[in-house]
Amino acid sequence: MTTLVNPFLKLTAPGLPGLQPYIPGKPLSELERELGITNSIKLASNENPLGPGRLAREAAMAALAELGRYPDGGGFELRRALAERHGLEAAAVTLGNGSNDVLDLVARVFLHPGQESVFSEHAFAVYAIGTQAVGATARVAKAREYGHDLEAMAALVNERTRVVWIANPNNPTGTWLDADSLASFLGELPETCVAVVDEAYTEYVEEPDFPDATLWLDRFPNLIVTRTFSKVHGLAALRVGYGLSHPHIADLLNRARQPFNVNSIAQAAALAALADEAHVQASLALNRSGMRQLEEGARQLGIGYIPSVGNFITLDLDRPAGPIDQALLRAGCITRPVANYGMPNHLRVTIGHAAENARLLAALAVALSA
Repeated sequence: MTTLVNPFLKLTAPGLPGLQPYIPGKPLSELERELGITNSIKLASNENPLGPGRLAREAAMAALAELGRYPDGGGFELRRALAERHGLEAAAVTLGNGSNDVLDLVARVFLHPGQESVFSEHAFAVYAIGTQAVGATARVAKAREYGHDLEAMAALVNERTRVVWIANPNNPTGTWLDADSLASFLGELPETCVAVVDEAYTEYVEEPDFPDATLWLDRFPNLIVTRTFSKVHGLAALRVGYGLSHPHIADLLNRARQPFNVNSIAQAAALAALADEAHVQASLALNRSGMRQLEEGARQLGIGYIPSVGNFITLDLDRPAGPIDQALLRAGCITRPVANYGMPNHLRVTIGHAAENARLLAALAVALSA
């Protein structure tokens, strides 16, 4: 078959011709159409199996009455609540259409051709996409035991570095950095680059020396911390996240932010979710027991895994994961192969309900023995 060259490539920004789009997890509806089944499970996208809590659901339903109105473009109430939660002024908050939107804003504001960003091997794919999309250069540090090697990252920082991306915990590996190591690294960065600490999974972490980077914003004025309502709060479909930073940085991000980037339903649900501590605790309890279930299941199957502090676990199959993934799909189980992260023998599995975890483990046992 002849491969057609896109004639419009020559019109694009410098980074676009070699850019590959982000590939999300396969939707349940797509798999069921393909296989003609109706009982598939999705453990691929690190979604909260409980979904949103009661308070968020009720707020979202109430917001439907105003669908004919544009949302509050400044997100006044949500920004005020987030600022109060973190002990900051509202001018320090940038709302995003998911935290991914804030990451994209960082790239568009602080990177351009001739400049560089630094991130770790096996880190979230959006760091590379955002960097390349604006024509900047990505410098990738080798990982250490699948996690961030801060010494290797520091060695790549130079006078052209404008952004350093750090996922803590990291996706897709679930690895994490302790407070002393991360603070030391941030303290050595030059003032000419901003540091992004991506804390999308921070609520799940129970390690005593895990840092809350939002407490360091006064200490490091070039720091941006991003968080999301998509994970522990269960609002993935509504796409709402935020960044916290010095107001001078937030001012620049908000200049580039699209108007009305967070819709009214998302704002209302997120505001309610902040007050629903019972739902957060129920989500953490389910995740805790599910993690133990999948770790024990992996041990019984004789396969390895990367210890994780998120709401997912990445399994080491010690063989190409592609055929196993296909077998799982035929069994109605969607997981996430991570070959595009340089990990061709691994599958990332989201923690689900106990019955979903058990079904996945049973299907995996069959696939591995075939």
